[in-house]
Amino acid sequence: MTSQVKPLRRALAAGLLLLTMACTGRADPDANTILRDARMAQTGQERTLAGHLRVESTGQIIPFTLVLAGDTIRYEFQDKDIILRLGENGSQLMEAARGNTQKVSPARYDKPVEGTDITYEDLSLKFLYWPIAKIDGSETVDALNCWKLHLQPGGEPSAYASVELWVRKLSDDFLEGEGYDAAGNVVKRFKVISGQRDPQGGWMLKKMRIETLAVGKPESITYLEIDK
Repeated sequence: MTSQVKPLRRALAAGLLLLTMACTGRADPDANTILRDARMAQTGQERTLAGHLRVESTGQIIPFTLVLAGDTIRYEFQDKDIILRLGENGSQLMEAARGNTQKVSPARYDKPVEGTDITYEDLSLKFLYWPIAKIDGSETVDALNCWKLHLQPGGEPSAYASVELWVRKLSDDFLEGEGYDAAGNVVKRFKVISGQRDPQGGWMLKKMRIETLAVGKPESITYLEIDK
């Protein structure tokens, strides 16, 4: 682990973070094809990226390092590492602290990471493997034509009853995401504020807003920002 900040490529992701999605570029892709390509887009990267989380209400800055190594994504915070391994049929989320590495249990999926609006489930990208997925048509987001995906966990453990995602057509740019509770209320919203093309020709996230909502209004906001 390290407390230094080094470079970041797409997130949450999710991130976790960051969170990135991919579109096949075909005229009429199906939801499962988009999700399959999204999983593939998360793997194969080899780089170390840098950024920080910023809590709007307090101004707290939490630096992290994101290490991309094939199918492994490692978020390095000062006191622990959160490790995501992506496979063909599922993802595995681990946490390493004080020399001990253990799997993150489903009971902790809704717990916040470093006191922010990002949860362990948000970092795990579990929704990319959910068994129920459909395209809810096309919508425009920030003047960009997007596919709208509706995802449900089926029997998978989740803090969300469903997730809706917007991905730009003919590219792999993730623009927005929303998590819903069982009553159909939006409880989490992800919004990409800005991005840029990196020197290697890929797309790099610069800033994302992550909102926790109550009764449809933002209750707290965290920004994921990339340090130059």
